[in-house]
Amino acid sequence: MTGRRGRAATVAEAGGKVAPSKSQRAYELLHDRIVDGTYSPGYRLVLDAIGRELDMSVVPVREAIRRLEAEGMVTFERNIGARVAEIDELEYHDTMETLSIVEGAAVMLAAGLYSKSDVDEARAINEQMRETLTAFDPVRFTALNEAFHRRLTDVCHNQVLGDVIDNNWKRLARLRQSTFSFVPSRAVSSVDEHEAILGLIEEGADPRRIELAVRAHRLATPDAYLQRIRPSAS
Repeated sequence: MTGRRGRAATVAEAGGKVAPSKSQRAYELLHDRIVDGTYSPGYRLVLDAIGRELDMSVVPVREAIRRLEAEGMVTFERNIGARVAEIDELEYHDTMETLSIVEGAAVMLAAGLYSKSDVDEARAINEQMRETLTAFDPVRFTALNEAFHRRLTDVCHNQVLGDVIDNNWKRLARLRQSTFSFVPSRAVSSVDEHEAILGLIEEGADPRRIELAVRAHRLATPDAYLQRIRPSAS
């Protein structure tokens, strides 16, 4: 993702920026804590406690939670309250598997179309990802990761394929937080795999070889993530 969903600043009619509303502040706090894993799946969101932390009433907190519920990040049950949505493992895996296929196809079709500028821009994003590894920020890393992948697939001229990729990124955002917050070890490997893919593009490797490299890379993180959150067999 190139920018955080719902995070555009409110602009006054005169063109100046104004402070975000209480509801927006509550939304941003809850959204970020869900994304970075501070609030894990199933975590109960207590409106009173959140309101006290933010020095506001429960009304804007409730509005923020309803917004997150509409985005699929929070569930609300009568007599239980709001909780961080559980992750549908099957849907998550199927979405990632679909992305691995369509992204691999897009990069394969674009293999002979990449300019030096395209590769340089993708490498610059990857270097930003590498810089975040020292003081690891899974939210920023995840946003940069999406930017890197979109930079490569945007070169593909097949618009229908591009629409499928875009829809699956949106679906993925609804399904999970940052997987890298659960499997941070994958972050280092992911950056190295990005560089390897760029190397294949630069050397003019066989498009099918590039496609397979993209597919293997895309599946490695969800595989590690699902192994991490599933209980070990007894």
